[in-house]
Amino acid sequence: MNDSLHWYVVYTRPRWEKKVAALLQDKGITHYCPLNKVYKQWSDRKKLVTEPLFKGYVFVQVEERKKWDIKLIDGIVNYVYWQGKPAKVKDEEIITIKKFLQEFESVEVTHTSLDVNDNVVVKDGLMMNYKGIVLEVFGNKAVVRVQSIGATITATFEKKKLQKLDA
Repeated sequence: MNDSLHWYVVYTRPRWEKKVAALLQDKGITHYCPLNKVYKQWSDRKKLVTEPLFKGYVFVQVEERKKWDIKLIDGIVNYVYWQGKPAKVKDEEIITIKKFLQEFESVEVTHTSLDVNDNVVVKDGLMMNYKGIVLEVFGNKAVVRVQSIGATITATFEKKKLQKLDA
């Protein structure tokens, strides 16, 4: 592999990930738009569909000197930046994502970082707007103690339904 080739991440227009991937394919540019297989439920049927794993992002592999040409492709908004420069992604990370998606279906990307004793508020569901304290974190779920009406309730929530409160 050429040393001047690097993987980068680009922002796309909302819901343009597959279109951008097709445009990159047409131009012969190496890219990767990780697609996740998920079941979607409609009122009359359930269907397995593919949707982008990372909403609004596509990985591109280009030479350092040609990286700015990528921004001219319709649907690409900009690079993802890290410390003032377009962020480079290691080859190993791309390989890991590919292997993970081959192994698992219905993968979910979450960005909620919770620790034991964090104060949180429930963002969605029956207990929306209730506040509590994280007792345990495992996988994409957290056990939260919610104090309300003089009683303590302990419940397990998906982390994406919790929002960390400032201390």
